[in-house]
Amino acid sequence: MKISNARVIVTSPGRNFVTLKIETDAGVHGIGDATLNGRELAVASYLTEHVVPLLEGRDPADIEDTWQYLYKGAYWRRGPVTMAAIAAVDMALWDIKGKVLDTPVYNLLGGRSRRGVLCYVHASGRSIADTIEQVRRLREEGYRAIRVQCVAPGIDNMYGTPRGMDGQQPDLPFVEEGWATEKYLRFVPELFAAVRDAVGFDVHLLHDAHHRLTPIEAGWLGKRLEDYQLFWLEDAVPAELQESFRLIRQHTTTPLAVGEVFNSLYDCHQLIREQLIDYIRASVVHAGGITQLRKVAHFAEPYHVKTGCHGAADLSPVTMAAALHFGLATHNVGIQEYAHHAEETPEVFPHAWSFSDGYLHPGEAPGLGVDIDEKLAARYPYDRAYLPVSRKVDGTASSW
Repeated sequence: MKISNARVIVTSPGRNFVTLKIETDAGVHGIGDATLNGRELAVASYLTEHVVPLLEGRDPADIEDTWQYLYKGAYWRRGPVTMAAIAAVDMALWDIKGKVLDTPVYNLLGGRSRRGVLCYVHASGRSIADTIEQVRRLREEGYRAIRVQCVAPGIDNMYGTPRGMDGQQPDLPFVEEGWATEKYLRFVPELFAAVRDAVGFDVHLLHDAHHRLTPIEAGWLGKRLEDYQLFWLEDAVPAELQESFRLIRQHTTTPLAVGEVFNSLYDCHQLIREQLIDYIRASVVHAGGITQLRKVAHFAEPYHVKTGCHGAADLSPVTMAAALHFGLATHNVGIQEYAHHAEETPEVFPHAWSFSDGYLHPGEAPGLGVDIDEKLAARYPYDRAYLPVSRKVDGTASSW
């Protein structure tokens, strides 16, 4: 069996997604996600112009060799565009292999390590009362782990909270103006004290600082959150400087998570080796696919670091399927982020994975158990959009 064709499909059912479809001369096809939020067409072009021409005639069974060929053969390695493109190929090849062997991908990765993958969802509000109401509602829906975000008094807009917009992707970057770290730091311990008082300790609570703090600020915050027993404090600082986490670790025992912007093991080997984090959040699509993410997880396991893969709504149901097959089979998986897609998205991407009682399961369909309805996808053309940009009170550009 050989790869006979590969093509890129860009569609926007609620938001933009980039999908690679690989077809074989045996009539079996596989799909992979290549979405890079805010830079989707860069990956689509990289795939179409540089990767797809290299795939025709290759044996789809040679997943590891194809991965190494695309990674080392480019010479210019890593980076989000290259790794998202490689990830799409990798997912599609695992999908094909599962279909050919008539088994779910998790069986090809060693079989089940658990009955389902613990997931967390997002509760957010513009007041503490609103946020508590969201947490209670999600608990009633069966979720066992909830990320809590709330607008701090004196800050108009914050990451992960309602903006009062119409939900559509803006044509130009949405600017979060007036960020003030001191207001945020004073507020977050108050938020979690109120949430714990309202719902108790029988639910996992998480929080995302979204790269906005310095190491010493992160240490201060983590210390003051210890009594509320967070599952993790996520992305406390920008993680380009891995050793910066040493300072945070010296000041708090609150579990630390980072890595949704990581592209490979090279971005996190020091964090893992020195046990500076507790959860590595690299995603299947941005870290080079199932093949590379398994290597990250296996490296992390002896250091007691678990995975907590990024799973925002800007990743398509294809990535969620791949993450769940990986999550079901990999021993040191800790949790999986689960952000609900727009109503149109699952219609374009019919899938076998499902949620029940706090856990996600990839299903028993052969391969990844997800496909793309190309006719329906064509009804949702690409809609140019950008990620928000954060500015401090004095106008300085800051990390969003």
